[in-house]
Amino acid sequence: MESVKRTPRLGDVSAPERAAYGREDLSRLLRELREHAGLSGREAARQAGFGQPKLSKIETGLLLPSAADAQALCRIYGAPEDQRAEILDTLRMLRGELRSARVILNRGAYRQQQRIARIESATALHRSFDLGAVIGIVQTRAYMQQVFSRRLTPAGQDRAVAARLERQRVLEDPSKRFVLVMTEGALRWQAGSPELMAAQMDHLAVVSRRPNMRLGVIPWTRPVHVFPGHEFHLYDDRLALVAIETATATIGDPHDIATYIELFGELERLADVGDAARQHLARIAADYRVLCS
Repeated sequence: MESVKRTPRLGDVSAPERAAYGREDLSRLLRELREHAGLSGREAARQAGFGQPKLSKIETGLLLPSAADAQALCRIYGAPEDQRAEILDTLRMLRGELRSARVILNRGAYRQQQRIARIESATALHRSFDLGAVIGIVQTRAYMQQVFSRRLTPAGQDRAVAARLERQRVLEDPSKRFVLVMTEGALRWQAGSPELMAAQMDHLAVVSRRPNMRLGVIPWTRPVHVFPGHEFHLYDDRLALVAIETATATIGDPHDIATYIELFGELERLADVGDAARQHLARIAADYRVLCS
């Protein structure tokens, strides 16, 4: 069965449970899979073991299916394996569950990159903070290869790098705004070689000049009053992704998101941007080039 194609979007919803990205996309995908299979709603519900009204609520986004119901529908519709995995991943995301790093790797790190790309394509304001590495969407290919080399096979690494590079196309969309903040410590965490890092600093300087980009650097000399313990990413005011070593959490609760928005605002105020940020990048790149000689 061929994959059902659709355009990702961020539903204009108001209830807290529906604030996270993907609910409308999920219901539409399940409906299109049923239609592609040539089944009526009544027959699909009968085969799944529940009533037609319940299926109608699932397909209109009024009810999130359980994982068991979603698996049953995917089996009945003959959904391809990649779409089954996507549907279950979206369910976990909407319920705000942790996604194990081990599960992400087992299913293919590139799938996680594709999932993030769908979120980014539906986001007008993208805000990210990292204290230990260059933010993914502005990494060079060589830097990405270092990032993905730790736990992936060469083939898996290539697919993950290709998917992350594909994500960077969203930077070319003038309707989207990006605010990225990194610590100087993240920029001095040497990935691979000083030559690679010098090139990465040069790349960040170029990216920082994009009209829709605000790139900030918190220098090591800056006194701070906040102590974030992990990277996080904000997609408009509706969704946050929080990454730790063993898992990634998708957060849709408005109160939790507000906490991260407030934290990001404090971090952004600590950062130097524009020419000042580029001066830091040039200084760090020069230090790396000294190591090259």
